[in-house]
Amino acid sequence: MQIKKDLDQLIGILPPSIQTKIQKHSKKQALVEIILDLGRRPEARFPTHAEYLSPKLVTWQDLDYSVKCLSQFTNDNRAGIERTLHRISCIRNREGLIIGLTCRVGRAIYGTINIIRDLLKSKKSILILGRPGVGKTTMIREIARVIANEMDKRVVIIDTSNEIAGDSDVPHVGIGRARRMQVSHSNLQHNVMIEAVENHMPEVIIIDEIGTELEALAAQTIAERGVQLIGTAHGSFLGSLIKNPTLSDLVGGIQCVTLSDEEARRRGSQKTILERKGLPAFQVAIELNARNSWTIHEQVENSIDFLLQGLQPKLQVRNVENLYLTKILLTKSITNNFSGLTQEIANKNWRRNTVKLSSSDNKVLKPILMKRTNIFERVKSGCILKPKPKKNSIPLYYIYLYSISSYNFLNISKLLKVNLMITDDLEMADYIIGLKSHLKNNRKILEFTSIHDLNILYLKQNNINEMNQILLNSKTFQIQ
Repeated sequence: MQIKKDLDQLIGILPPSIQTKIQKHSKKQALVEIILDLGRRPEARFPTHAEYLSPKLVTWQDLDYSVKCLSQFTNDNRAGIERTLHRISCIRNREGLIIGLTCRVGRAIYGTINIIRDLLKSKKSILILGRPGVGKTTMIREIARVIANEMDKRVVIIDTSNEIAGDSDVPHVGIGRARRMQVSHSNLQHNVMIEAVENHMPEVIIIDEIGTELEALAAQTIAERGVQLIGTAHGSFLGSLIKNPTLSDLVGGIQCVTLSDEEARRRGSQKTILERKGLPAFQVAIELNARNSWTIHEQVENSIDFLLQGLQPKLQVRNVENLYLTKILLTKSITNNFSGLTQEIANKNWRRNTVKLSSSDNKVLKPILMKRTNIFERVKSGCILKPKPKKNSIPLYYIYLYSISSYNFLNISKLLKVNLMITDDLEMADYIIGLKSHLKNNRKILEFTSIHDLNILYLKQNNINEMNQILLNSKTFQIQ
């Protein structure tokens, strides 16, 4: 259910010529925002497209007409309409004069969070990630109403720009019984977050757009005080927070660690690695891929550890097809410590191990826990498949190189007409070729080869002659 009666109030602040065009538009109820830029044609944006509203250009008089219908713009250049959820943002020139308006339609939509009610009941802190406009604010507004009204908890909303509960001293009905604390200045949001915990005894605190280092530290402090925290941040996926020094504290912080030679050899990694500094402020993360598709990290702590190793963590992807059909895609974590998979390769691999489930009703589907499968078991069971060679074709060998030049090795194989393919994935390899002095000290690779009966071909030196001899003298490879 949507609350649509406020839309006429937003249309009422527009210049009369534009009001008439919007009122008669067939897709008025799907309107996302209206753009008024000085010297340009007014534009209406819908979920699927944008279109001009008038052939006339926007004038100073048009902008002045709209600005006078609004409340005063705050320091973050945002204003609102009394008792509505609409947000109007302005663009100023160097002299501070308003030369553009973005009028975004605010809606309270009921029923958008049915598939994550199990996460809300878990009492874990939840971080919501997504690009601008994907529906983060609408989602946490609905979360506030459900937790306050249906779960009967004390909820406090930190509303910096009055976007969650509307531009009024009386909160919008869309947040239910939740209480709202307004922030006088955007730079003081972290202080209001701490004040809410100290003065109002909330069970749940909801924050929109955590964007500064002080706000991230305040979120960490709130989490340590036993209060459930639900917040949003800009980011396309959880891994983007690792690269963001401002918000990395939300996921435990990242530190650079230097290992000893023996430890680096034992792990089969570089001496300098990245590790998580501490416990994350949020235990669950939700990535909003689209309005009807969400990726869920049920254990942020484990997901960050996997991402720092360049591996794909265990995920849930929940898709809402319609009111009566919900699909959940479950993935198995990749626990390979030998091949050093990059994030790009890992993202391709996890889709092969996806289980599809569906529901014929609109009830909430509980997360299905899957046992973690060892990488060796997955290889034996055939989860990782190699392309089948064509009949009467030259055999194709997958080679895993260790401490030798792949460029020189490929050139030698082309000269000898050996059909080879270099792979960085140890499970795909038919043979391992590398320097004996390095391979004999790598306990992990030796253990892997013994379990799978995988052959190792040793080179004494990393030069062309050694590579040429091992391809010519070995009976393993078929030469044309």
